[in-house]
Amino acid sequence: MIQLGHVRELVRYPVKSMAGTPTESACLGWYGLEGDRRFAFRRVEERNGMPWLTASRLPELLLYHPTGLDASTGEPLPTHVRTPAGSCLELGSTLLKAEIAERFGGGVDLMKLNHGIFDEAAVSVIALATIAGIGREAGLELDRRRFRANIVIETERSEPFLEDGWVGRMLVFGDGDSPPAVSVTMCDVRCMMLNLDPETAVQDARVMKTVVRLNKNNAGVYATVVRSGTIRVGDRVNLVP
Repeated sequence: MIQLGHVRELVRYPVKSMAGTPTESACLGWYGLEGDRRFAFRRVEERNGMPWLTASRLPELLLYHPTGLDASTGEPLPTHVRTPAGSCLELGSTLLKAEIAERFGGGVDLMKLNHGIFDEAAVSVIALATIAGIGREAGLELDRRRFRANIVIETERSEPFLEDGWVGRMLVFGDGDSPPAVSVTMCDVRCMMLNLDPETAVQDARVMKTVVRLNKNNAGVYATVVRSGTIRVGDRVNLVP
């Protein structure tokens, strides 16, 4: 067992490609952090296997902030969305759907999947050292929200891309008798969303170009849940075979 560091930040992304919601603790269930990526807007005219409307097609989605709390389903879910203009609209309202459809230039529908709407795996993890290393090389002060990770780890070692060596191993969070754990399955291959400033949605291609140059476009890792439980900011993180 290797002690890597501790959990620095936990973030849910209730609506795919919208802003995240940081939390001090979260229940790690079989489908990732409870309440994470349970909703997405579907492009009505899209017929292929990836119909979701994401910030790669509509960068302004990053500027929408899910708010409110509906725990009636057993997990924390948003009830409303704060728009870039400051309006607070119900998540399932025709007003929100119409606004997003107008920005996108095509029809959309809000979808809810109880098992989550993920690109590769239910949990995404990155080290602060990786974000800092990319920023140094790119000459930018990078907001860690660009990387849209569920779990941000502050590692004891300072070199970037340590996560690549975690693939095939298990991350264990906390010190209890049966602490939550995930199996790291693959590196996180990045897309152009990395270039988008989460505060303005403005693109800066230097970010992704730097990740391509430094680490073949990988930054962070994906993981699947092997033991459920509650993760808290500050929890110790151990790496085991």
